[in-house]
Amino acid sequence: MKRLTVISLLSLFLTPYSLFAQERAATTRADECIAIFNDVLRQVDVNYVDTLNYEDLTETAINAMLRKIDPYTVYYPKKEDRELRMLTTGKYGGIGSIIQQRERPDKAGKKQPKDSLWTYAVNPYEGKPAQRAGVQAGDRILSVDGKSTKGLTVSEVSNMLRGVPGTTVVLELEREGEKKPFKVSIVREDIHLDPVSYYTVLKADTLPAPVGYIAFSEFTEGSAQAFSNALDELYYTHGARGLVIDLRGNGGGIVDEALQIVNLFVDRDTKVVETRGKTARSHYVYKTRNNPRYKELPLVVLVDKHSASASEIVAGALQDLGRAKLIGQRTFGKGLVQNIRPVVFDGHVKITTSKYYLPSGRCIQAIDYSERQKGHALKRDTAGGILPDVVMDDSAKVDITYTLYINHYFFDYATRYHREHEHIASPEEFEVTDEMMEDFCQFLDERGFRYETETSKFFDDMLKMAKHEDLDSATIAQIEALRPILTPDFRAAIARNKEEIQHFLGSEIVLRYYYQKGQAAYNLRYDAELKRALSELK
Repeated sequence: MKRLTVISLLSLFLTPYSLFAQERAATTRADECIAIFNDVLRQVDVNYVDTLNYEDLTETAINAMLRKIDPYTVYYPKKEDRELRMLTTGKYGGIGSIIQQRERPDKAGKKQPKDSLWTYAVNPYEGKPAQRAGVQAGDRILSVDGKSTKGLTVSEVSNMLRGVPGTTVVLELEREGEKKPFKVSIVREDIHLDPVSYYTVLKADTLPAPVGYIAFSEFTEGSAQAFSNALDELYYTHGARGLVIDLRGNGGGIVDEALQIVNLFVDRDTKVVETRGKTARSHYVYKTRNNPRYKELPLVVLVDKHSASASEIVAGALQDLGRAKLIGQRTFGKGLVQNIRPVVFDGHVKITTSKYYLPSGRCIQAIDYSERQKGHALKRDTAGGILPDVVMDDSAKVDITYTLYINHYFFDYATRYHREHEHIASPEEFEVTDEMMEDFCQFLDERGFRYETETSKFFDDMLKMAKHEDLDSATIAQIEALRPILTPDFRAAIARNKEEIQHFLGSEIVLRYYYQKGQAAYNLRYDAELKRALSELK
């Protein structure tokens, strides 16, 4: 007994000493590495033939070092303060429009050389400065404040558009149907994107009561309150007695906002998520703080492979606590926690400090980035992320719909349709008619569209190889006979995929007239996962 006691006492004293020794050794190694870096920079500074840009060299070194760790540990120098502010608040000073870079097709449908990329406004947000100034989806941005955008990246153009709220930026635009380019002056504003991108109440004869639907796009400051306000309206004003929370495409954000949302549905003092890391302060258990306001409300949560971080906390906690059924696809598996620390000269570094663990003990993280530092290839843990209760297939077919989408034909047709039609029906009633489908096919003819399957792309190589290997003429003739089969008529392919193409085409057209909320309302009509959610609630 005495021997055990002595051993126990020794372990109490030795364990802290051992940890202290490990920390001291790590500090010594870090000091040695810093000394090496400083000496190399000093030697280069003294002896290099040309003058050095010290700031650029240092920033490059830091970024290269952090990329070796994981994608989420990031350095923000003072000049990138606005990017950091947008990350944490969802706000930025700008014009309020999504932009995209693409090649500009000519009238025959031929694309320009790769070095002549241009930037287009593809999605002005309703009520934001760009939309109020008259910018439309499909406008080509020729210059910003007199500087040409030709050949610039999307990031470079975006930085030109952003700035201090209250300042003016002048855009030179080219619009299809207009004879000459024109300029618009836009006053930048503090842009705040609504975390509740769309909400509505769904009614049907098959439902015992109305069901609320909330599409939630990001966990930024105040987002939980916005969610709560939408839910209150759906419940008290519209009589919703079930709820579908749509977290598809939600990349996460602030964990405390996720905690508040979960707290609406589960008891006070319930464990929602735990963080575990290397230091004592990285260990923390997040518990609900208030009594739930919707403890008995039936819930279904929609998730997909782009649902990450705080989205996975909400979905995983509600699943673990038996509070909601999940429908969709396995989530992304981003279970790494970042904290922002200030560094000298007004910079900041966002550091991964711990991992998220759900009430059941599951770790959300799917990729072990420590393997990268060991020189091993990164592999995704199939147990990472959140597996829904009902898994639905989202595998995309490489068909004509895919071809039309990635080559912007839906987008370009919607741009032309909007120019030629002043009004359309509401998103809940708008239909893509057979006449519109025929007009779309004529539009494709005008653009010189030729549908080429993935299989047909390899046909010429196969035929060349057959001739090279000196196959007999009869065999080569049989191979050549496959050409018309592998190069189908695009009208026949569109007819086979009519409903899907009508959905994509209608969605892009509705966006032109009713913006993001209208498009969301239209897309719900085609949403198989929402239909399954309503079936589960029924």
